[in-house]
Amino acid sequence: MTNAAGGSGRYLVLVARGESAAGIDSIAQVAGLRPTRSAELAGASVASVLNESDGLLFDELGVAVLNAGPDQADALTATSLREGPITLVEAERTVYAYGAPAAQPAAVDETQFTWGLQAVGAPQSPMTGKGVRVAVLDTGFDAAHPDFAGRVVVTSSFIQGEDAADGHGHGTHCIGTACGPRDAAEGPGYGVAHEAEIYAGKVLSNAGTGSDGGILSGISWAISNGCAVVSMSLGADVQPGTPFSPLFEQIAQRALAQGTLIIAATGNASKRSQGSIAPVGHPANCPSIFAVGAVDVAGAIADFSSGTADDIGAVDLAGPGVDVYSSWPGQQRYHTISGTSMATPHVSGVAALLAQQGAKGMDLWARLSQTARRLPLPSTDVGAGLAQAPR
Repeated sequence: MTNAAGGSGRYLVLVARGESAAGIDSIAQVAGLRPTRSAELAGASVASVLNESDGLLFDELGVAVLNAGPDQADALTATSLREGPITLVEAERTVYAYGAPAAQPAAVDETQFTWGLQAVGAPQSPMTGKGVRVAVLDTGFDAAHPDFAGRVVVTSSFIQGEDAADGHGHGTHCIGTACGPRDAAEGPGYGVAHEAEIYAGKVLSNAGTGSDGGILSGISWAISNGCAVVSMSLGADVQPGTPFSPLFEQIAQRALAQGTLIIAATGNASKRSQGSIAPVGHPANCPSIFAVGAVDVAGAIADFSSGTADDIGAVDLAGPGVDVYSSWPGQQRYHTISGTSMATPHVSGVAALLAQQGAKGMDLWARLSQTARRLPLPSTDVGAGLAQAPR
């Protein structure tokens, strides 16, 4: 069993593909727990089921989130070592919205479009994201924001006791960058895939915290709704040499096989000006999750951007992540912030533009890498380079 600091006390159990029913029977026999299947929710709240029952098994992913004790988890782990429907057991982790220190305003003309849109070439692309479903799993969304009037926006909350409204700001900002407008009510246009269909999954609370179970809930929901892209500006920092989650790696592979690309932020734990480069965080350090680092307006790697510090997690691409202007909830309407959290929705928006051309799953992954603009920086920091919109 894999353990992680800051766990919630719940456990994640992966079952073999297509063996959900057998997996539930095995969990019941070994641990005395019988999780609900997502296919049988019948409108019940995912968050409530997760918190008020033995757990929940997501049929789309083949993974259960269990309210189990350590002894039950140990018994399940022992079972996973033998041939059968249970293949992996991990302790659930706590995850966070990635934040970064404030920086200076961008020294670039943003009269019409943000510097990030200009950097990825979105204004010159004939693609708009029309017809593509993009899931942003974060702190929710301000559905009353005037810039999104008339847009297709589907919301769902996976946080117990909180609806999908964004009481934090991080989620609305990320959604704005990935899928916001080009003709904002105030300020420059800031959305890459400005005609994409938005699926806003609240997997982080209004305090900006969540868990692996919430992430898996959101991924399952996104896949069941046919989302081509899942954007996750969240995670947990890890120490050098920490193994990636085998369970999340399997989930990412299963998502790719169903045509869904998961894109995640590398994290903001580096202090490069002090000679410290932190490794790619969880879950972006999984090989089958597309990991995004951040660059500034000058094309330099952001001081905070976590990178390839060991042979486990690798950066796949970079996006604009310093001094990024986008939507914000409430009367404030707009805000400028920094982080790999801001770089990730730029890349996710570009992915939606490529998906409009028919790319999905591993093909979409390849197109993102092949069309990137090479940068005079180590691939360990920026992967294939800077994301570029299709021309």
